[in-house]
Amino acid sequence: MGNVPNGFEFSVTEDGVVIRHHGRKATTLRGAAADQFLADADRGNSQELMARVTGNYKHGNERIAKNHPRNQAL
Repeated sequence: MGNVPNGFEFSVTEDGVVIRHHGRKATTLRGAAADQFLADADRGNSQELMARVTGNYKHGNERIAKNHPRNQAL
């Protein structure tokens, strides 16, 4: 489709898996979540995976939401 996530990187530390977005720490995964993330990262597009895990992705409704009455300036 349109926007492909980018700017994500991850590193494995003694605390777990640290995910950064454009150099800033977005989240740390620990335990089973970290293990699952590492297994999934080996299989597919790790940028999209990190975007989903951190919640930093577009939902496709931004243009529609902009026009909703609650988002209009008073």
